[in-house]
Amino acid sequence: MSARPKILVTQKVPGPAYPLLEAIGDVEANMEDGVIWPYEELLRRGPGHDYIYSLLTDNIDARFLETCAASTPGLKMVANMAVGFNNIDVDAATRLGIAVSNTPGVLSDTTGDLAFALLMATARRIPEAERFLRAGKYKGWGPLLFCGAEVHHSTLGLLGAGRIGKIMAKRASGFEMKILYFDVYRMSPEDEAQYHMTYLPMDEVLQQAEFVSVHTPYMPSTHHLVSDRELHLMKPTAILINTARGLIVDEKALVKALQAGTIAGAGMDVFENEPAVEPELLNAAADVGVAILQFRHTLLHALGADLACDSLVDGHNGILQRRA
Repeated sequence: MSARPKILVTQKVPGPAYPLLEAIGDVEANMEDGVIWPYEELLRRGPGHDYIYSLLTDNIDARFLETCAASTPGLKMVANMAVGFNNIDVDAATRLGIAVSNTPGVLSDTTGDLAFALLMATARRIPEAERFLRAGKYKGWGPLLFCGAEVHHSTLGLLGAGRIGKIMAKRASGFEMKILYFDVYRMSPEDEAQYHMTYLPMDEVLQQAEFVSVHTPYMPSTHHLVSDRELHLMKPTAILINTARGLIVDEKALVKALQAGTIAGAGMDVFENEPAVEPELLNAAADVGVAILQFRHTLLHALGADLACDSLVDGHNGILQRRA
């Protein structure tokens, strides 16, 4: 009888995931809430496991994969509980014969909801008003008190028009917003008509939009896609929203733009050096329209955990399939 495979879960995940994994192997898991193992700790614990259940904040690089592949048992698969896989050196995994899976699509609607919630919160200055109230500063209604920016009939610019970009467009249509977009792959005329989206070069999207929402994947070509130059193209009344990947926006350039009044505000759910946040960005949040959230919907987070488990179990059973 062959030994049961060894499975490492690098961070605490929703409870329903563990029985699925324990049904096929012996599970070692990081059970500390909110604790992300430093790279050296991950490198120490990873070898000797058949399967690794990772998350976006784990650095699964070539060194890690090579070390795990050379151990006994050798690593066979990394199941990444994330929409993307830019935390994994896929080329190294391919070279070493290690399968990699991710969990696309599960959080698309939820991320679209969050992006539009950040847009609304920043435009209507809800975080500022909440802090103002809790600080005991509210003395009564005034016509200019936290009046914010109008959302309905304004122009939304999307950088990226994939699943989440299209969902954001659907949310915006309820507010009768004009929707502009830039993507390296232009949509078909039929899709543009369906989602009421107009294609423009990126610079023109930035120049015309009152709200710019980032929905591109992270890759070398999108590193700091929004930096000093791009921020200066935006209107001084514009608001930037980022729920994609932190490294797409140059945080230091964003801080300067907020402090100088180059743009009016920003709503962020992702950061360049998570879990760390640029200190000056936090300071800026106290003075300008900045909504900073890190939010994951519990139910769909659990669904993502289940999908990662399903991929790992399929890999163990030899039936792993490519998912769109």
